Amino acid sequence: MPQTPRILIVDDEPFNVDYLEQELEDLNYQTITAVNGKDALEKITDEKPDLVLLDIMMPIMDGFTVLEKVKADSNIRNIPIIVISANNDLENMVKGIELGAEDYLPKPFEPTLLKARIQSCLEKKHLRDLQDLYLKSLENELNIARDIQKEFLPAELPKIENWEIASYFKAAKEVAGDFYDAFILPDGNLTFLVADVCGKGIGAALYMTLFRSLIRASSNASDSLTPAQRLQHSVSLTNDYVAETHESANMFATIFIGILEPQTGKISYINGGNEPALIIGKDGKVHTELTPTGSVIGAISGTKFSVKEIILSADDLLIAFTDGIPDTLNSNGEFFGKEKMLEILKSNTKPTDFVNKMEETLQTFIGSAEQFDDITLLAIKKS
Repeated sequence: MPQTPRILIVDDEPFNVDYLEQELEDLNYQTITAVNGKDALEKITDEKPDLVLLDIMMPIMDGFTVLEKVKADSNIRNIPIIVISANNDLENMVKGIELGAEDYLPKPFEPTLLKARIQSCLEKKHLRDLQDLYLKSLENELNIARDIQKEFLPAELPKIENWEIASYFKAAKEVAGDFYDAFILPDGNLTFLVADVCGKGIGAALYMTLFRSLIRASSNASDSLTPAQRLQHSVSLTNDYVAETHESANMFATIFIGILEPQTGKISYINGGNEPALIIGKDGKVHTELTPTGSVIGAISGTKFSVKEIILSADDLLIAFTDGIPDTLNSNGEFFGKEKMLEILKSNTKPTDFVNKMEETLQTFIGSAEQFDDITLLAIKKS
């Protein structure tokens, strides 16, 4: 609380103003005065006092109007206001409280009650100011964390001759547990993946950066490995490191990770407990579901992960996604599900067109509801 709080006295009766000024100065408060509502509103806006003592019945603009305007303005709505009311004017007093006044003071003023009500309001304001300062600091830290986390997602997707890659990612909060990646290996093959770390918030985001970094580093470990060997090496190393080094955290991630050989269209993949990736044919229907080949990664050291292979034909579209898409909820509590996604696929078979339509459809579906989970989608097709 400031050492000398400033209090605005709003009253059109000179006697009341003089009395309050004297009492407040004796209590070591600074005073500002206004003789009508219009003058009061201007001083509240410009000078932002620590507290307002507001009479109701005034010329030009009454106290109720001042209250409504103050509480409608986000810049000044947190300034506490005490309604000044006549002893028997219960109706006005109640209306003032309903409009957002912190408290009331009956006329004529009783010094002990005046002091107690003012001190109580100023203490509440001090606590709110501390809370606001903390929340702003926390928001700033989360914004920094969000900006740092963005560095762990591809700034742009790789360009591969005769292939098109598109992605859609939207975090539910400031930071996310989902992530995706796509990068060219030294042998010219493409590694791509989507993953979902368990939990929400900062904890999931921190482990997201760990999972992503381990996979990136281990995928480039050796030039002599086949795609299947490279996948097993990368996923197993990541799994064992997290499970052994961070055993007490009980953190794990679902993952779909594949290596595409651009010349042949062959994809080697591991699905570690993730939503099945889908192969969509020219007819817009699901031809193949790439179901899990192993469990989640990071839970149990020594877990074995099987690698499977599939050939993408010229007309096949592969989409990999996390459960944030089918589990998306609207304001009616309805799930988005897979059917709506499959409907979009019937007329949008190019990766970029499909991803853009998915983003538009999801945003419309969510509407005014709060996004519950991170949304991550990756689409690949021969162009």
